[in-house]
Amino acid sequence: MTAEGFLEGRRLQMARGVLLQCIMGGYPPARFYGSDDGDLALNADPRQIHRLPWSETPRALAICDADELSGESSRLSTRGQLKQVIARYAALGLAPVVATELEFFVFAPNDDPGQAFRPPVGLDGRREDGHSAFSVSSNNGLRPFFQEVYAGMAALGLPRDTFMHEMGVSQFEINLLHGDPLLLADQTFLFKHLLKEVALKHGLIVVCMAKPLAHTPGSSMHIHQSLVEMGSGRNVFSDDAGQPTAMFRHFIGGLQAGLAEFTALFAPNVNSYQRLCHPYASPNNACWSHDNRAAGLRIPASSPVARRVENRLPGADANPYLAIAASLAAGLHGIENELEPTAAIQGEFEVPDHLSLPCTLHAALERLKRSQLARELFGNEFIEGYIASKSMELTSFFDEITPWERRVLAAQA
Repeated sequence: MTAEGFLEGRRLQMARGVLLQCIMGGYPPARFYGSDDGDLALNADPRQIHRLPWSETPRALAICDADELSGESSRLSTRGQLKQVIARYAALGLAPVVATELEFFVFAPNDDPGQAFRPPVGLDGRREDGHSAFSVSSNNGLRPFFQEVYAGMAALGLPRDTFMHEMGVSQFEINLLHGDPLLLADQTFLFKHLLKEVALKHGLIVVCMAKPLAHTPGSSMHIHQSLVEMGSGRNVFSDDAGQPTAMFRHFIGGLQAGLAEFTALFAPNVNSYQRLCHPYASPNNACWSHDNRAAGLRIPASSPVARRVENRLPGADANPYLAIAASLAAGLHGIENELEPTAAIQGEFEVPDHLSLPCTLHAALERLKRSQLARELFGNEFIEGYIASKSMELTSFFDEITPWERRVLAAQA
């Protein structure tokens, strides 16, 4: 809308169905969002109004809450779902603290989806060949792009912790500073938007698919979580002697109880499971461990004050609001019901059947469909609408025949 209209406080409205629009652009039947498809009000969060530094024409972006016209938050809003989970913790005198680690690829423009992505030509005139993981000079060929990314982060108030070249060809990772879950979800969303916009200015594309390249590690969005006591700021995962508390155990137990049922919320696309089918560093399990990256739930080595649980299931393609909400909601379920986790695993291990997770989008949606826990935590309206939208996307995928099928199966009897 115009700056004048925004500053005058003019209300911006949007059809409810837009919150269930699938990635191809279509919509599930209207019964999933109200047969009248009435309007929602988009109410800007005053803390999240930003001038876009990369835009040559002055533009601003405002992150909004999608609210019913009667005033309450829409149950179809993932940002609203996260706010409700945070409020449930606050009622117990607790405040979640989270941090996200987002991985992404920087590629040359790809105008033919039938062809594989390629790394861009750097300032040295070469394309990266995959030998730059964790190198201190690995992004020099893309220095102009990253300089503008850093400047954009500063302008948008996105503090970064660490930044590195990851294991994949032209793959990078940013670690955002830990803080309030809603703030971190907003910052993760803004960072992904910034990446894509700045890349286009530099003749590049940024891809946040979970697995854009074969035979190459995928891109994750690990979520680090801890809980502090409101007021004192004390980490309730550690006691006065620095030992793990019962609440820490129950939080892990809740995650173990919820990961399989919530997999479709953490891994929302067909491509998400390409990443998860290669288990190392992309663990498709609900095991937990002290500092073992093969476990879906990892407890990083840290001091007692920083004791936290890392959920390694979500990919870079996950909705940050929904992924954080689902992870925290599962942990809260464990706390409220005093769920005990399994024994921690270490070293090489085989995943027990009861801790394995769905390995396809179809299986994950079927598990979500049967989940009474998901309906209790997020409401029937949201879960039914989400499944309807994702089922449309899955059907669209199955409507196409892949190059592998034509190449391998055409000559078979």
